[in-house]
Amino acid sequence: MSSIKRRQFLQFSGSALAAIGLSQIDLTQRASRYGRVLAQETPGTKRALLVGINQYDDAPLDGCITDVLLQRELLMHRFGFDPQNIVVIADDPEVSDIAPTRENILGEFRRHLIDEAAADDVVVFHFSGHGARVFDEESGFDDELNSTFLPIDRKAQVKQVGNEELVQVSDIMGKTLFLLMMLVPTDNFTAVLDSCHAGGGKRGNLKVRAIEGGKRFRRSPEEAELQAELFQEIETKLGLARSQVEEMRKQEIAKGVVIASASREQLAADTPFDGFYAGAFTYALTQYLWQSEGDEKVEDIVNSVSRLTTRISSTRQVPEFEVKATTTRAIAQEQVYFLPRQITPAEAVITDVQGSEVRLWLGGINPQALSAFGADSTFTLLNDRGQEAGLVQLTQRDGLRATAKLLGNTRNVAAPRAGLLLQEEVRAVPSDLPLMIGLADSLTAAEKQAARQMLPKLGKYVPVELNRTEVHYILGRATPDVVAAARGDQAVVPVANSLGLLDKDGLTVIPGSFDDAGESVEAALEADAGRLKSKLRALLASRLIKLVLNADASRMDVTAELEIVSGNGGVGKAAQYTPRGSRGLGKGKDDLPQPVGDVTVKNGILQVPLNSEAKLKIRNGSEQDLYMTALVIDSEGLIIPVFPNEFSSGINDALVPAGATRNLPDATKGDRFKLVVQPPAGTAEVLIVASIAPLRESLQVLEKEATERGTRSGSISGPVEEPLAFVDLLQADLSRGMRGRGDRSWVQYNPEAALSAAAQVAALSITFSVV
Repeated sequence: MSSIKRRQFLQFSGSALAAIGLSQIDLTQRASRYGRVLAQETPGTKRALLVGINQYDDAPLDGCITDVLLQRELLMHRFGFDPQNIVVIADDPEVSDIAPTRENILGEFRRHLIDEAAADDVVVFHFSGHGARVFDEESGFDDELNSTFLPIDRKAQVKQVGNEELVQVSDIMGKTLFLLMMLVPTDNFTAVLDSCHAGGGKRGNLKVRAIEGGKRFRRSPEEAELQAELFQEIETKLGLARSQVEEMRKQEIAKGVVIASASREQLAADTPFDGFYAGAFTYALTQYLWQSEGDEKVEDIVNSVSRLTTRISSTRQVPEFEVKATTTRAIAQEQVYFLPRQITPAEAVITDVQGSEVRLWLGGINPQALSAFGADSTFTLLNDRGQEAGLVQLTQRDGLRATAKLLGNTRNVAAPRAGLLLQEEVRAVPSDLPLMIGLADSLTAAEKQAARQMLPKLGKYVPVELNRTEVHYILGRATPDVVAAARGDQAVVPVANSLGLLDKDGLTVIPGSFDDAGESVEAALEADAGRLKSKLRALLASRLIKLVLNADASRMDVTAELEIVSGNGGVGKAAQYTPRGSRGLGKGKDDLPQPVGDVTVKNGILQVPLNSEAKLKIRNGSEQDLYMTALVIDSEGLIIPVFPNEFSSGINDALVPAGATRNLPDATKGDRFKLVVQPPAGTAEVLIVASIAPLRESLQVLEKEATERGTRSGSISGPVEEPLAFVDLLQADLSRGMRGRGDRSWVQYNPEAALSAAAQVAALSITFSVV
C-alpha cells in the first residue's frame, strides 16, 4: 500500500493531497478517516456556516446559492442539524439577510464557529464562490502562491513597486482559513470548498469558479493585519509561536477535515442543470449523501462522488480532502454519516405543508435522472420510523423544488408535515423530452441562425445559446483549442475547422461527429441526408434510455459486474448493486473498482485498454424471474446490445430465473463469442435493465435486427439501427407492467408518460473509459 508525502493541502488550508497523482487506495484511506471523524458521537451542538456568492462584479456565477440550499437541506434532514444553528451568508435576500462581505464572513466565522462553539460540537463551514491566488513566499509550493476565496466586496488596488505593477486584493487567504481553523475549539470541524484557483472564465456551457491570480497579486494590508492578530491569538491561547504554526501549515491541515471540489490545477464547474444551476461537486456530494445507508463503506461514497462529478461537469475535476491525523478517534464501528445512527435514504423531503398541497425538496435525485420526474411521478411517504405511510404525487416541478398532493386512497396515510422523507415510487417520464444543443461561439451568426432553423426539423432537438440553460451537447467547429484537447486526450483528432458535436465543456469531441473542413451547417443538418441526423438520433436515444437508471431507488435485487482481463492475466472489476433490494447482499450502490495490470482506475472509473477482453455477470437475486437486457452505450452514443444474445424462445430469451446469474459469454450456455473492447476511445457505459414485465416489443426489435444480419445466435454485430424506436418500445414495455399493477390501479398517470416503477424495474449502469 502506497503512502503520500504530506505537504500542503490545496494551499487553501495548508496541507496537500498529491493532487493529480493520487492513487485510489490513498484516496479511500483518507475517506475512511473522514467518515470516522464525522460519525463519532456528538453530544454537543451541530453548527454550520454556509457561504454562497453569485453576484460578483467581475465574472458573476449562477449556482452558489443553490449549493448553500443543497447543504442546508442535507444538514437539517439527513444529519439532524437544528436550522437555528445553521448560519447562511448569501447575496440573495430570499435566502439570507447577511451579505457575503469580507467583514461578515470573517465575523460570522469568529462568532458562530469559534466563540460560540464548544469542544464536543460538530462544526461545518461551506464556501461556494470564486477562488484566486496571491503571492505567499511561505506557501510551501515552488510557485509561491497561496489560494484564496473571494468575498463579494473584493477590492483590488494597483500599486507601483519599482518597475512592478502589483495588485493588492482583499481576498481571504487559505493561510487565514488555516489560522481560523486552529482557533475552532472542536476537532469535529469540516470545511467544504467549492471553488478553484487555476484560472477562470467559461468552458463551453460551464463557468469556472476562479478568476485571475498570480505573483503580481498580493494580500491587502487588512489581510496582513488580520493574520498578525491571529498568530498572536494562537500563541496566547495555544502556546504556539508563529514559526511553529508556519511549519505545521506545511505538514497538514489545522483541524478536522477539509474537502475541496478539485485539485490544485483543476477547474471547479458552475453547472446548469434541469431548471437551475449548482456546483457540480456540491450537487454530487449532497445527492450521494441523501442516498447513503448506515453500513455503506466510505470508499464507495468517495468513488461515486468523484465519478458523478466527472460525468456532470466535463471539467474532469476530482474532489480531494485531507484529515488531520490527530483528529480521528476510535468508535465502535466504522460509520460514514455526520450522525452516528443510521438514517433512511431518500429522494426527497417535505419542506412545507399548505392545506392539501405539500412542497418538496428533491435533493436526493441523481442529477442525470432529474428530467425523468415529470408531473404525476409518485413517492412513498415515510414516517419517523422509515415505514411506508402514504403516497405523494407531483403536480409541478421547478428544478429541485416541487409541489405535490397526498393521495388518499391508501392505508395508513400519515398526516404530512415538514421533515418527512420520501422515496421514489414511480417515475412519469415526459414524452417530449428533447436534446438541448448549445451553439458554440465558433459558429458565425449566420451559421447559428441556420442551426436554429434546421435542428427542430430533425426531431426533438432544441438549439440554445450557451450559458443560458442546460445543454447536452454543443454544435461547433474544431478550433485550435478543440484540436489540441483531442490530441491531449489521445482521441481521434478532428480536422481543423470541421463541424461537429462537443461535450458540455466545449472542448471534448464526440467521436464520429466531425467530418471535412469547411462543411456547412446546412449540409450537416439537412433533413433527408444530413450527416449529423443519425448521430443526433443516437445521442437522444442514449439520453432517454439513461433516464430509467434507478440503482439508488429500485427495490429489486439485481447485481451487475464487469470484468476486464488485463494483459498480465489479472482481472479488473467494477460492479453496481441495488441497495434497497439487495437485502444485505450489496453494501452500497457501487462496488469499489479494482484495478490490475494495465486496467487502471482514474476518477473512480475503470480505464480499459483497447482490445481487452470483457466479461459481464448479471445476477437476479429476486424471488421471481426477471426479464433483462444488457446494452453498451459507447462514446459516440451508439447503443450496442449484448444480452439477449440468441433468439429462439421468444420473450424467454431475455429471462433470468430467480436466484440465477447470467454470465456473458458463458460456454455452458453455448456462447461462441467474446466481448472485446473496441474503438472509439472515450467514456462508455454498460446498462442493465431488469423488469418484472416481459420486454416483449423491444426484444422483437433486437430479434429482427439479428435476423437481418444473419446472427440469430451470438451478440448482435453492431449498434441498434433505429435507436429511438428501440428506446420507445423499451419504455413502453416497462410502462405496460406498471399500468397493469392491481395495487396501484387507482393512481392516475398521464397516458403519454413513460412509467418506471421502483418495485418493478431495476436499471443499473457501470461506467468505464476506453483508452
